[in-house]
Order: sequence, then structure tokens, then C-alpha cells
Amino acid sequence: MESLISFLKRFNYIFVFVILEIVALVLISQNSNYQGSKLVHAANAVAGRCYGVVSSIGDYFGLRHENDLLAAENAELRARLESSYISYNMQRFTHQDTVYNQRYSYTEATVVKNSWNKRDNYIMINKGRLQGIHEDQAVISPQGIVGVVVNTTDNFATVMPVLHSNSRNSVKIPRINTNGSLVWRGGDFRYATLIDIPTTYRLRVNDTIVTSGMANDFPEGVMVGFVEKAFTERGSGFYTIQVRMATEFTKLDHVYIIDNFFKAEQDSLMARTQKEDAQR
Repeated sequence: MESLISFLKRFNYIFVFVILEIVALVLISQNSNYQGSKLVHAANAVAGRCYGVVSSIGDYFGLRHENDLLAAENAELRARLESSYISYNMQRFTHQDTVYNQRYSYTEATVVKNSWNKRDNYIMINKGRLQGIHEDQAVISPQGIVGVVVNTTDNFATVMPVLHSNSRNSVKIPRINTNGSLVWRGGDFRYATLIDIPTTYRLRVNDTIVTSGMANDFPEGVMVGFVEKAFTERGSGFYTIQVRMATEFTKLDHVYIIDNFFKAEQDSLMARTQKEDAQR
């Protein structure tokens, strides 16, 4: 209480001045229509700016929720794309019918931990077994390829990104319709390396690179990056291509986990084929 009284005594001249100013403004506004309208206009302008600032702050803190809603909606829309379905053309005599079965589904998740400056990097997301996430599922971002799920708990999962020494993904250059392997050799996180492209093909800077669909995880056509530069190793007959990644790994926020409904069947068939081949 003493502190309050001391404060009031110390600044009493300021308080008296403010009160007198307010009284003067009130008297002016009541006795002069012109001055009154000007004061009301000025007060409304100040109030409008204050409401604008408050609204902007509210909008900013609401962005996270809006981003979550948009990411969930994008996952649903991706699942409806034609590339997420497998078609069967069935011909009987002169009748032709096309039936589509969904092949891929998408689950939205948020990145909670991420590294990009190591030889072997990992990403953690906020979805796990209870949300239907399991190992070997592909992970993409709105920009392009990210990696593959390697471990899960009930509510979280870790992803091996492209930026990992053990990462190897089947990709292709659509312009020349040729497949190769995307690998990570460390260094600058903005770049990866594409190998196994024969030197018989003529490459161009900025050639687009996408997933090939040959593996059982990523759908065909997911953006990977662009040809930055290419080298020819003597006697190998193949290019070593520096790829400028489309995904900005330092800014990962929302990602999509892809579930291939036919993956188990495809893997089982390939394992059986390899086993039978080994027994011959």
C-alpha cells in the first residue's frame, strides 16, 4: 500500500495533467460539433488499429491449427488421386470395363525432431502404431520425397530420410525414361547423388527426377529433385549425378506417411520367386 501511495505521489503531476486533458477533450466534443466529430473519428481510427493488431496476433497463433487442418485435407486429397489407385482392364469379347482398386493411402503427421547435418540423419514424427504407422512405409512432404519409416512406438515413429548413408531409392528421369538409384554420400544436405544412369543418355541441367514406382514403397512420380551437374567416371559407363533436392529438409513440418495396400503381397511374391530360383 505504501508503495502505491509513493508511486501516486511521485507521478501525481502526470495523472493530473492526463485527467485535465481528458476533461478538456470531453468539453470540446460536447460544445463543438466539428471538433467532436474529429475526436470521434480519431478515436475510431486508434481503436481500429488496436483491433487490427489484436486480430493479427490471434491469426498468427491460429496458424498452427489451420496448418494441421490443411495437412489432413491434403492427405485425403492425395489418397483420391488416380495415381493412388491400381486399374484393371478386363476384356471379355467386345465388352471392356475398367475397375480401380485403391493402392495407396496417406496419413498426415508432424515432424517433432529432425537432423540434416550428419552422415546418418533421422526424423521423428508424432504418429505411431496406434495411428496405423508401421515399418517400411514411405514418407513424403508437400515438396517431395523424405524417407522411409524404420521404427515405431505407440505414438511416434522414426524415419530414415534420404540424407542417410543406408538410404537407397529407385528414381527415374522422365525425359529419358531411365531408372537409377538415389543415394546419400554426406556433405551438403541440399544435394544427393544419382547413380546407375548410363552415359549413353544425354543429360540436361535441371532435368526433373521423380520416384520410379519400381520399389514397393513410393508411388511413381513423387518429386525428388533436379539434375545439378553430372560426372563421368572413367571406364564405368555410368554417370555420377549431383541432384538438387526438392525437399527442404531444414524446414520440414508436415509430412505424409504412405501405406501401400499391395506391399505385403508384392514382397511375399518376390521372396517366393527368389527362394524357388535359389532351389533350382
